[in-house]
Amino acid sequence: MSYQELVLKAMEARRNSYSPYSNFRVGAALLCADSRLYTGVNIENASYGLSVCAERTAIFKAVSEGAKKFNALAVACDTDSFDTAFPCGACRQVMAEFMDDETDIIVSIKSGEHRVYKLKDLLPNAFRL
Repeated sequence: MSYQELVLKAMEARRNSYSPYSNFRVGAALLCADSRLYTGVNIENASYGLSVCAERTAIFKAVSEGAKKFNALAVACDTDSFDTAFPCGACRQVMAEFMDDETDIIVSIKSGEHRVYKLKDLLPNAFRL
């Protein structure tokens, strides 16, 4: 699957975002090493701390189905600027739990334009046991 196709899957998933408080929709598409694909969206809660990001939703869905090796993760944010399109710190730490430093993280904005980063560039010196 090309990264453009992966971004499109994340953009499709974004439509299912539950974000009535921020109105900031995010979708994610996770490509497993065995070619399975898992998507996720941000899901907000009136008690903000109970909200979950799209990236973690996709990763947790995959892990709960037995997937543990991932090739790439696309994140599609509902923004026109890359300045506000990056995964949060909690998501980066969860990525570090299940991905190696060389895993590609594809960050995209509303138009579908995207940029590719290595996890190590988004979270240098990740905490790992």
